[in-house]
Amino acid sequence: MKVRPVAWTRDGLRILDQTRLPDRETYIHCTRVSQVVRAIKRLQVRGAPLLGITAAYAMALVRPTALQKAADQLIAARPTAINLAWAVRRVLAKGSPALNEARAIHREDAVMCDAIGKHGASLKSKRILTICNTGALATGGIGTAFGVCLRSRAKIFACETRPLSQGARLTMWEAEKWGLDAQLIVDGAAATTMKNKGIDLVVTGADRIARNGDAANKIGTLGLAIAARQFKIPFYIAAPSSTFDPACKTGADIPIEERDPSEISSRFPAYNPAFDVTPAKPITGIITEKGIFRPGKLKASQGGF
Repeated sequence: MKVRPVAWTRDGLRILDQTRLPDRETYIHCTRVSQVVRAIKRLQVRGAPLLGITAAYAMALVRPTALQKAADQLIAARPTAINLAWAVRRVLAKGSPALNEARAIHREDAVMCDAIGKHGASLKSKRILTICNTGALATGGIGTAFGVCLRSRAKIFACETRPLSQGARLTMWEAEKWGLDAQLIVDGAAATTMKNKGIDLVVTGADRIARNGDAANKIGTLGLAIAARQFKIPFYIAAPSSTFDPACKTGADIPIEERDPSEISSRFPAYNPAFDVTPAKPITGIITEKGIFRPGKLKASQGGF
């Protein structure tokens, strides 16, 4: 399947508008950083690794003297996903031409996704439950948690992922494109599905992983980890090294984005956190491009990511 959610063209950055999927495949053409920031905030482009790639390309839209201002605007757009800040700072450190570094980040992420998928497939799981979207629409390659599902050729049980339905709209769309056996479930059915459908692996992505292995991901992930532990099902996080944040000692240091309450209700007050933090303890392992590690051994095993 060929999906190019972000592509550099001769006259700017082309972004697949993910808010229109699965009904329409339309693209946004960006020639200014402000347009990219708007697309990020509106979730027209999303997924932690892809946000990093997109932000890196956005840096190539400005003159070298304006790189710092662009970096500040991009980093502020989505505070939880560390990949965005990581990519922007990498471009800043490298300097001009920003486009070369953006392309390198894009290529490297595709390679990391392939490796994550292969390592995850070694678990030999056949019935996998996941949340949100972690495939080609969220990364520079085949995906993280979705890549594990793909390489495992497993049956996928995809949580709808309220309130914006990334699982229902995007993961199911990608599964259909790949010809995978996938079934959609409402978020509230996750525990029952684990109990009744022979789930042998729960795997999710992550937007930021602290030094101790605590992981921030789409809201609802914490509940999946708790339920998986109750039913003695392995719970894994799949993420590239760019998702690790050594500056965060624990999950308590991870900023959690709260989105507009109107995404939940146009009439009633609403609490709408976009992410939650799963403590390291219920995480069986973290699947990276370098292998699978226990959360507490990430620093020693991976050179201090």
